[in-house]
Amino acid sequence: MPYEASETTAAPAVDLGHRMRWNKVPEVTVYFWIIKVLCTTVGETAADLLNEKAGLGLTGVSVLMSALLAAVLVVQFRTRAYRAGVYWLAVALISVVGTLISDNLTDNMGVPLETSTTVFAVALAVVFVVWYRRERTLSIHHVDTLSRESFYWLAVLFTFALGTSAGDLVSERMDLGYWLSAVLFALAIAAIAVAHFALGLDAVWSFWIAYILTRPLGASIGDYLSQPSADGGLGLGTVMTSALFLLVILGLVVYLSATRRDVIEPERNARQMIA
Repeated sequence: MPYEASETTAAPAVDLGHRMRWNKVPEVTVYFWIIKVLCTTVGETAADLLNEKAGLGLTGVSVLMSALLAAVLVVQFRTRAYRAGVYWLAVALISVVGTLISDNLTDNMGVPLETSTTVFAVALAVVFVVWYRRERTLSIHHVDTLSRESFYWLAVLFTFALGTSAGDLVSERMDLGYWLSAVLFALAIAAIAVAHFALGLDAVWSFWIAYILTRPLGASIGDYLSQPSADGGLGLGTVMTSALFLLVILGLVVYLSATRRDVIEPERNARQMIA
């Protein structure tokens, strides 16, 4: 998928002395998209698992996971550069929290999916508008200040919540079943890639649209693997599915930590900022 900042969204030349030396997010490679989809799958299955097994109820689980996410984000913000383990742990937890926010609105408060989808879409749009007006870029190659990192994680949270509500809305309205829903969202992501590479769709917007769509894609995959066969799934259960995907995520994160294949070098980042 695309990841380079376009001319219209590239950051203006700045004094690097007033910025962090390193970007705080990874390079967007194939590993990025694989781990992102895996994290969204874990977000769906882990939220279901905790809600079913922890005995805390949806609200209690939401409070617990939000507290864990807050603690990990404190560590993430305190790091001076991208660290694969901390970053992807934050993504996995924010996936769970985003799912729980949507589920609380739907299950506990009775908010229709149409309403929650609209609210999250508007909230995400507001984040993007304020982020761009303040920083003049939405490119993840320039997440190198406290302000930009704050906007980045707020946007990520709303993409997960929006993806959950929109994905549930599409699945319920179209009644496609889990694997057909996964195919639908995969095709939508492929269409975004084609629009970028063949039709010139802006790289930054291509990235964020694809980022949103990976949430319902991962959720559909997770539901297909974990749900009983009578409901259209493979019946692996939330425990098995969550453990399997967490192991794969762990393996990839260890690999990236060792090889640093997804680290945006400061020299490259500086060239892109001045371009």
